[in-house]
Parts: sequence; structure tokens; C-alpha cells
Amino acid sequence: MVELKARANALDSARRKIINLRAHHIGTFKQIDVYFEVPKGRLKLREVEGKNTAELVYYERKNVVKPKESNVFILEVQKPAVFKSLLEKVLKTKVTVEKLSEVYRYQGTQIHLDTVKKLGFFIEFERETPADLQTIRKNQRIFEELMKKLEIKPENLEKLSYSDLI
Repeated sequence: MVELKARANALDSARRKIINLRAHHIGTFKQIDVYFEVPKGRLKLREVEGKNTAELVYYERKNVVKPKESNVFILEVQKPAVFKSLLEKVLKTKVTVEKLSEVYRYQGTQIHLDTVKKLGFFIEFERETPADLQTIRKNQRIFEELMKKLEIKPENLEKLSYSDLI
């Protein structure tokens, strides 16, 4: 996966531009991510309001201010409360991130307009990609073009995870 995150002062302008691009609105989701301390990478349990399942997400990526490659493993959890209780017994909780995420799809890119409690507004791009360098570079160029269309300035790019920012 290749991804990019940028801070925003507000989301209204970006939302209008995304709609004008005729991006498909996938949905708006209230998410709670509980991050756990692990020796390498990041591990979080994501619960989405209205869903009976959760996702255990492990990922590794570099903290750089540019489109970056991310290796992600996702496991669907059938009994979130029981599983969360078990994780909290075994691992130390690092931080909890609460956000409202509007998700759009535009030409193979998933665009998230995130309102993150305690942090503010962010725009994220994600693309599934094979791990070969040529495809990763192509996707990075796609992100750069999308940044221009949405008027995202390079100085607004964020290298850290929400869990690191809180």
C-alpha cells in the first residue's frame, strides 16, 4: 500500500473539490482505534460504530513527509469486546484515537477526510499496490497530481501516525 497524509484547516473546500472530481462517496464512519505498544511497527484494534466486528491492523512504514509505502496486515475480529479485553491483558495500551472519516474513491485512490479528536482535520490518500518499486513510484506520482487537484501544499504533509501525534 502507498499512502499520504496532510493536515487541513477545514475539510469543506477539499470535500467540494472531491465531489467536483466525481469521486464515489463510500461512506462516513465513526472509528475508534486503540493502539498497543509493540516492539516493531504499529498495532491497533479498529472498531467502527454500527459494525459487529472489528479489525486488528498491524502495519510498518517509514515516518517520512511524502507518499510512503506501508506494509499492512488486517485480521477481522468477530468478538471485539472479548478480543480487546484479551489484548489489554497482554499488551500495554499506547493511545486511543477517535475520528470521523469520510471515505471517497477516485480512480483507484481511496481518499479520507478525517476529523480526529484532539488533533483536527486531515486528508489521507491510500492505494493498494504491489511491492515493486516501479508501481510504487507511479502511485506516488498519482498522489502528487491529486495533491495539486485538491490544492494540498507539501508543507502540510504529515509524516507521523495519529497515534504518534496525540
